Amino acid sequence: MTKTKTKTKTQKAEKHEFQAEVREVLNLMIHSLYSNREIFLRELVSNASDACDKLRFEALQDASLMGGDEELKIEIEVDKEAGQVIVRDNGIGMTRDEVVENIGTIARSGTKKFLESAADNKEFDANLIGQFGVGFYSSFIVADKVTLRTRPAGSKPSAGVRWESDGGGEYTLAQEDMPKHGTEVVLHLREDAS
Repeated sequence: MTKTKTKTKTQKAEKHEFQAEVREVLNLMIHSLYSNREIFLRELVSNASDACDKLRFEALQDASLMGGDEELKIEIEVDKEAGQVIVRDNGIGMTRDEVVENIGTIARSGTKKFLESAADNKEFDANLIGQFGVGFYSSFIVADKVTLRTRPAGSKPSAGVRWESDGGGEYTLAQEDMPKHGTEVVLHLREDAS
């Protein structure tokens, strides 16, 4: 696969704290569900597939949302030299508010309780992770930093958003010019996850 390097312009990042429940879930994901490390890739591809499906559906009403890119796709890139795995799609993308809502909070009530019981269960079914709105957080099982770049379909390049976190208590948000709509998740891998 050929690498696509794009020049982007990023504004100064704002720091935000995770919701308390998110911090606890991240801790559980990283430390308690560690034996299911491969789950992160399935979860990120599933999210990307959902984004492509949503754009396909929305484009039935407004074909201009496709932005001239009629072939919806998901790409997975491995950069061994940089120690990164990159999952990108050309799906619906997210606005800044959607990033805060979808990444900064837990999607469903009862998630923390579910994960706590899963951490105590030796025969836990990792296939349930995505059903409880925490699939994206599985990235931190293998990454010590995650960078998400996204731009909603039908928007200008300046509507891009960059979200970044090391899985601790904070994340940063910044406006970033992006040439195309969609989402890119860059996992900066832990040394033991290469």
